[in-house]
Amino acid sequence: MDSVDPDGSGPQEALPPPPPVLPPDVVPVKLEEPAKKKPARLPMARRGMGSKGQKIQLLTNHFKVNVTNMEGQFYHYSVALLYEDGRPVEAKGVGRNNGNVSPDAGGSPNDTDRKRMRRPYNSKTFIVQINFAAKIPMQAIASALKGVETESSQEALRVLDIILRQHAAKQGCLLVRQSFFHNDPKNFVELGNGVLGCRGFHSSFRTTQGGLSLNIDVSTTMIIQPGPVIDFLINNQGARDPFSLDWAKAKRVLKNLRVKVSPTNQEYKITGLSDQNCKDQLFQLKQKGDAEPLEITVYDYFVNHRNIELRYSGDLPCINVGKPKRPTYIPLELCTLVSLQRYTKALTSFQRSSLVEKSRQKPQERMAVLAHSLKTSRYDEEPLLRACGLSISNGFTQVEGRVLPAPKVGNGDDLFARNGRWNFNNKKLVQPCKIERWALVNFNARSDMRRLVNDLMRCAEAKGIAIEDPHAVIEEDRQMSRAPPIVRVEKMFEEIQSKLPGAPKFLLCVLPERKNCAVYGPWKRKNLAEFGIVTQCMAPQKMNDQYLTNLLLKINAKLGGLNSLLSVEHSPSIPVVSKAPTMILGMDVSHGSPGQSDIPSIAAVVSSRHWPLISRYRASVRTQSPKVEMIDSLYKRVSDTEDDGIMREALLDFYVSSGKRKPEQIIIFRDGVSESQFNQVLNIELDQIIEACKFLDEKWNPKFVVIVAQKNHHTKFFQPNGPDNVPPGTIIDNKVGHPKNYDFYLCAHAGMIGTTRPTHYHVLLDQVGFQADDLQELVHSLSYVYQRSSTAISVVAPVCYAHLAATQMSTFMKFEDTSETSSSRGGMTAAGPAPVPALPRLEEKVANSMFFC
Repeated sequence: MDSVDPDGSGPQEALPPPPPVLPPDVVPVKLEEPAKKKPARLPMARRGMGSKGQKIQLLTNHFKVNVTNMEGQFYHYSVALLYEDGRPVEAKGVGRNNGNVSPDAGGSPNDTDRKRMRRPYNSKTFIVQINFAAKIPMQAIASALKGVETESSQEALRVLDIILRQHAAKQGCLLVRQSFFHNDPKNFVELGNGVLGCRGFHSSFRTTQGGLSLNIDVSTTMIIQPGPVIDFLINNQGARDPFSLDWAKAKRVLKNLRVKVSPTNQEYKITGLSDQNCKDQLFQLKQKGDAEPLEITVYDYFVNHRNIELRYSGDLPCINVGKPKRPTYIPLELCTLVSLQRYTKALTSFQRSSLVEKSRQKPQERMAVLAHSLKTSRYDEEPLLRACGLSISNGFTQVEGRVLPAPKVGNGDDLFARNGRWNFNNKKLVQPCKIERWALVNFNARSDMRRLVNDLMRCAEAKGIAIEDPHAVIEEDRQMSRAPPIVRVEKMFEEIQSKLPGAPKFLLCVLPERKNCAVYGPWKRKNLAEFGIVTQCMAPQKMNDQYLTNLLLKINAKLGGLNSLLSVEHSPSIPVVSKAPTMILGMDVSHGSPGQSDIPSIAAVVSSRHWPLISRYRASVRTQSPKVEMIDSLYKRVSDTEDDGIMREALLDFYVSSGKRKPEQIIIFRDGVSESQFNQVLNIELDQIIEACKFLDEKWNPKFVVIVAQKNHHTKFFQPNGPDNVPPGTIIDNKVGHPKNYDFYLCAHAGMIGTTRPTHYHVLLDQVGFQADDLQELVHSLSYVYQRSSTAISVVAPVCYAHLAATQMSTFMKFEDTSETSSSRGGMTAAGPAPVPALPRLEEKVANSMFFC
């Protein structure tokens, strides 16, 4: 065929054939098509509802929302603030419009604003850029209620939540995400050391099976004790008077707090303290006209120039509210801490227990408080909600629950659980261990060791545990009690080695304090990571038979025994699980408290062993970068033949302990993730687990079930006609669940104090094909296999164990240098992220034990 000239000028002569590209003896290699990106897994839809159990009518703290204007639109604008030269404004607060208007001032400027208006030299010109970002249709909420969730529906709900926040801000509330706190001393409770618990309420819109609802719950945050700064400091440090305060500590705790200054009532942020006391701290006082500035002490200025009487500030440092190069000093007694300032540091164990105790509310009391909160929040007067056509019902939503029958606990000789609990009185443990080659060590606790040994041996024998006399009772030298914890532990091990004929199998350790004993971490590390010795710590207070029985439950589980077993494990007749080798995982990540940004996060994975049992577990624990929620060490390929990940350990142990069977089904319970992270669990963590399986055997394709367990939510259930909590085993999968996705609420335990918090289970994936009743029954059963107690617990045992394992092994690192001067261990260095220190691995003899019990 004639070729056509590209410029269109007509036919030309035919071109010669192209030369061969390859020599005749070369076979062309077929190019591989680029790998298709596999579609992301999404949370599964609900397949059906459960039907087992006794029906029960309940109320929930969701209030129905009617929407009449689904045609409305929200308009989203982004605002950028720039200096005249185009640099972005980064200073906080500059973008706030008239930020110091007091809530009651009706929008008129207060004293501080008037003074600012009189300072022309302080004014600057800014460029404000307002750009249209998006249109958010209310219709998106209607789609979400039909189960079609889009980015628009999440945005629309976020806008409604922002309206709630703005409504609370106009009432002068402290806002903490969707929780609002009024400045009312009736809501404050003292927690000690100048910290108060402040009770408020959480309020957010939720799309549910029953339509749009407003979820209101009681919420508590921590605030700094308002009032005179000096009172706060004395309380905070437990000091006798202002003159015995540690000022370096005071400077740290006061930084960035806001104070009102008498007599002007102006508000400032504290930037530091003066280097010298008020009577000695000099500054330059400007004079009228061109006169030279006068050097004067802060004390002299306030007493003689301002005629303000100072009773005790003269001999104390001043508060600095100025800039580093331009300090502004104010005597301490003129400064009052403003109310509703959040306290974000970690609470002490005393403060934590005080908070729990003081924020408990019985169900009826909580209902009354919530009804009152809804009434006083006056949402029906909020013009923006009215413009959206939203009206909120003032009655609690009615839901139908089901009470599942408690599983039988025991081994032939059944222990019947009543109200979520059973007891071991006059009962032997299912598989009692032997306590042999053991010793008792005492770190200077004031206890009668001989009586402890006798009572423990008597109780152990009653439970069927064969116990030898201890090889030795080793008392710590009194002089050692003030030595550093690591030194005390080393010295104790020297004593153990000199007094015992060989390595002990078990050490019972008596500590002087019940909580936060400094010896605990180094002791556990020495035993478990270096020597592979099972150890149990105790701090006896009331040493009765109940205490000793609880102690023996932990010892028996750690030494490889079993305290109780479900009848369905013994038979074995657990639906689905007993039919094919099934591994159950509990996964959790613990982070340092908010004030500890450089503490590594700790990932724990607990895995079942000895299938068909669901009561025996082991744990693997690793560190990872601070505040990272996704576990990054499930699969860790270090060479073509080596995987150093958590899952390899778990899978090999299951294979060995379950009669050389690989798990055909893997059920994963993941704790501590929010709904926004569900896709990451399904696509990042699950992929790692699949890769770990494939690395062991390319042809191996186990089926997976992925369930997220959430405790950190605000849905509660109440009995309409009684003061009690909902009965243990109560399950709810209608009305307040997700419009489309598979979820349910379970109260497995008996709530003895306060109001029961249900666990919200989200089934993200089910390749096994469980019936709703079978899966719910399995989750319920897993709340009854916790070896540390004779009660049902509020969340499945493997999740609880993962939390315990992470907490215990985090103490291995606590005694390393965590002072403020130490380099940031998980933070940034000049070369990038600092390496995260690894936890020591457990010694082989205890690696597969229930050391965390």
